[in-house]
Amino acid sequence: MQVPYLRTTEPDLPTGRRPRNGRVFRRPAVLTALGVLFALVVASAPDGRSPLTAGSAGDPDTGHPRWKRAFLASVDHPDAPPPRANDWNCEPAARHPRPVVLVHGTYENAFSNWSALSPRLRAEGYCVFAGNFGAPRGDVVKGRAAIPDSAVEVARFVDRVLDRTGARQVDMVGHSQGGGILPRYYLKFAGGADPGHPARNTVHHLIGISPANHGSTVSGLATLAQRLRVLAPVAEFGGQALADQTIGSAVNRRLDAGGDTVRGVRYTTLVTRWDRIVTPYERQYLRPGPSAGQVTNITVQDVCPQDRTGHMGSPYDPVVLRLVGNALDPATARRPDCGPTGAAPGRGPS
Repeated sequence: MQVPYLRTTEPDLPTGRRPRNGRVFRRPAVLTALGVLFALVVASAPDGRSPLTAGSAGDPDTGHPRWKRAFLASVDHPDAPPPRANDWNCEPAARHPRPVVLVHGTYENAFSNWSALSPRLRAEGYCVFAGNFGAPRGDVVKGRAAIPDSAVEVARFVDRVLDRTGARQVDMVGHSQGGGILPRYYLKFAGGADPGHPARNTVHHLIGISPANHGSTVSGLATLAQRLRVLAPVAEFGGQALADQTIGSAVNRRLDAGGDTVRGVRYTTLVTRWDRIVTPYERQYLRPGPSAGQVTNITVQDVCPQDRTGHMGSPYDPVVLRLVGNALDPATARRPDCGPTGAAPGRGPS
């Protein structure tokens, strides 16, 4: 079942590419309110536990306090970029010749997702850009639209970044949907890569934080919805992106056919074993395709065993942020400081 869509306008975006059906998800204000409630419930379960696994000892805090504050702040300006992003006069320096494009996750937005990473990268000399995808302007809960439609929006945004900066390629960092299924769909089917001519690829390196790469059970909730045959009504109400990210969806089957990667693109996954949203967490890893794609899969706990960051908090975790910097610029890579983020048993990261 497809979700009703309406056209949205972005007057400052180039007109070279349009969503295939020319529509973007729109629902009454109650949907936005429920989406905000869902996000806050996920982020604010009692005792720092995920509501999806409440009651088990040692559950991670899936909503980092800075994520919570950023999400609440974004309610008043849902289309704003994160701090220091989207300077359209930024000229890439020789040290960092590729702009960094940040892609948010499901039911998030650019501000809530990237208020830690964006200013950090800009301070390190990168040109940083972050768009909002999968919802009309004015909606705080983004990332709801069908993955193929959001991929076209990503394509338009990347085209604009390349046009304004004069760069040939970008590096892309994404979270959840924005680090997995969405950019991979863009690379394979929406113009992000040319397997026959890799030099024409628009993306040099895709770095996925807690990436939704091969579908999720959402700690069993999505599997239950499938078995009860209620997934389509859930998608009708909450957005087609939810159904597209379940295990075995048509989008996932098409995307995974022929291998996980495309020629000429580097891939890095940053995965936490404490993820309770993209589950099982092993489904976040990538395998190189039959002819291409350099892949580095990193498990956060292999680097810092005591780190208990969860899905929502991962873009704010200092260990993850350091690993993103290492992936973007291996010449300056250094081991993360594991001390501040290693939460004691039964507690989430502070």
